[in-house]
Amino acid sequence: MKFMADESCDSAVVRALREAGHDVLYIAETEPGAEDANVVARAYAESRVVLTEDRDFGRLVFVASQPAAGVLYLRFPALAREAMVQAVLNLVRQKEDALAGCFVTLQPGRARINRLP
Repeated sequence: MKFMADESCDSAVVRALREAGHDVLYIAETEPGAEDANVVARAYAESRVVLTEDRDFGRLVFVASQPAAGVLYLRFPALAREAMVQAVLNLVRQKEDALAGCFVTLQPGRARINRLP
């Protein structure tokens, strides 16, 4: 699967997905400081699901109606961050086909999947 990790995304998630064989473009490596709207636009153009810990991406795709190939929003509080990498890997392994075209909110013990407009 193809992902575009926003700068807010933990680098451990990027490494783990790459090690699992996924194509992950990491904005922190390629275009530091990129505007969120540009990240979503580039990800859409390249058919990549955005990985982020920044809730502004929800506003972009739902309120501003910016087209997106998919968004995986990670909401893990400080005390649960050690479980985040495994939770992402499990979600991608189990729901890979369902991530495209959706806004997924992943929290400890829970994933909420909503189709994008």
